[in-house]
Amino acid sequence: MLSYKAPITDIKFLLEDVFKYYDHYQKHPEFAEATPDLVDAIVSECAKFCENELLPLNQSGDKEGCTFDNGKVTTPKGFKEAYQQYVDGGWQSLSHPIEHGGQGLPPSLGMVKSEMMGTANWSWAMYPGLSHGAMNTIQVHGTDEQKELYLTRLTEGTWTGTMCLTEPQCGTDLGQVKTKAEDNGDGTYNISGTKIFISAGEHDLTDNIIHIVLARLPGAPKGTRGISLFIVPKMQVDQQGTIGAANGVTCGSLEEKMGIKASATAVLNFDNAKGVLIGPENKGLECMFTFMNTARVGTALQGVCAAELAYQNSLIYAKERLSMRSLTGKKQPDKIADPIIVHPDVRKMLMTQKAISEGGRAMIYYTAKIVDDIEMAKTEKERKKADYRLGFITPILKAFLTELGSESANHGMQIFGGHGYIKEWGMEQIVRDARIATLYEGTTGIQSLDLLARKILLNRGKSFKQFAVEILNFCKDNSMVSSNPHKAAMNRFIWPLSKATANWQQYTLRLAFKAKKDRDIIGAASVDYLMYSGYVTMAYFWAQMAQAAYEKLATDVENRDFYRAKIKTAEFYFERMLPRTKSLAVTMMADPKTLMQLDEDLLSFV
Repeated sequence: MLSYKAPITDIKFLLEDVFKYYDHYQKHPEFAEATPDLVDAIVSECAKFCENELLPLNQSGDKEGCTFDNGKVTTPKGFKEAYQQYVDGGWQSLSHPIEHGGQGLPPSLGMVKSEMMGTANWSWAMYPGLSHGAMNTIQVHGTDEQKELYLTRLTEGTWTGTMCLTEPQCGTDLGQVKTKAEDNGDGTYNISGTKIFISAGEHDLTDNIIHIVLARLPGAPKGTRGISLFIVPKMQVDQQGTIGAANGVTCGSLEEKMGIKASATAVLNFDNAKGVLIGPENKGLECMFTFMNTARVGTALQGVCAAELAYQNSLIYAKERLSMRSLTGKKQPDKIADPIIVHPDVRKMLMTQKAISEGGRAMIYYTAKIVDDIEMAKTEKERKKADYRLGFITPILKAFLTELGSESANHGMQIFGGHGYIKEWGMEQIVRDARIATLYEGTTGIQSLDLLARKILLNRGKSFKQFAVEILNFCKDNSMVSSNPHKAAMNRFIWPLSKATANWQQYTLRLAFKAKKDRDIIGAASVDYLMYSGYVTMAYFWAQMAQAAYEKLATDVENRDFYRAKIKTAEFYFERMLPRTKSLAVTMMADPKTLMQLDEDLLSFV
């Protein structure tokens, strides 16, 4: 049986000591109500809901799965009741605008909520989670009428939302979209086509589901320049939001999946379904990027959730499971063997899990502050500046954290040994559930191309340079020449971080020069480059956490062991995980000819 305790102490450490969230909130008058007392109460109550209501449905939901019957989908036992508790508790409306029925609290606080829910039960959390992207898209690109009609119900949680991009013939290459939209001449369109892999595309939790759909108008330009975006409800609604007849949207089947089996992944058939245009004609992909960036950060969070759940359960097991004796002498001589936590290899896996989950949480919370700044930007210049920062770090978060989340899950299975392969313990479920995150919203390869080709080379490295300077300024402020009282202790982090960042800059320039002669270098180097970027980025946040921990230990703070553990985990990360960049540097700079020189016919296995 899986267990989960919300890491409230670690959450508060990041909010209060590392990222100074309350100073951040003070910059935005709209967030004045987000006081420490209120945030503490919200985090505490959300933790109870996740631990007591969502966690018990995790393994049972996986075992039961969703039921499909003639186009209708029934979620596992307990899911609907938990969703109603979620709505009644006001959790869906927590960080959405007051004008649409929300509570007006910061989006970053919503991210904290999403982390706890996702760790306790990722399959369940996907149902309300998909709504956030739909809401953001309507909020940014919708008309006032569309906002009034759809956002109020989505904010309440009485309706949910989806994103409908993928089709049988295309996934990432959305220029191949075939779904058609025909103008009815009355402000509505008939949408026809098939969409696949639609998370939460059909379920029994709410009376209506609002689909955000990519489709092509007659005569539209070919490729991605000819795609428009539409709002297509499952059930037709009038201007007052009253639900009417069924729309032409039917669930053809549910995908049979490796994991997240309690989350309905639907094949949706649109047969002259009535919808309305959102945003300008033929600009649908640009509008959809609002949804996609939100979804990518949410998917990055899934990696952190998998890492945290795997770590918590691995730690419990490692303390209890007896096997062999410690190499340095018996640790529990009164027992038949020592607990496996005494063995260095088990410790290495546990420390890796801890470094991933806590380092990943820091990366997410840093990014959540940027999302706040975008939401509350007073000018277009401010919004674009924040959006630029978000655009750079998003592919790193999405690909790096999901890959490491999967690594953490696999470490968990290894720690459990044979029991990890048995369903009863839940570790094999975490492995299965975590794997999809590396594919969602663009595979690791796609995210890597986005980072290296678009965010860096196409933009001449502007956003990368800004982030690198931010890291180097942190190093300068905490180095030997600063007035930092902890500078001597911090040097074990500052100098390796400075060197890794400088090397990151140099490798980026070298790749840019090499790409001018051979474009294949981008595709060959991109994944290794992204992972290199991820390790340096996480090192930056581990250094910040170490600095904050030293500052707390210089006071008469309680729970001193927590802060000592932070510093020791930072030491582990810098000694055992950051060095992975050395091999990545070699492979990303290698000539792509070893990948491309073998003729396609010679790749045959016959």
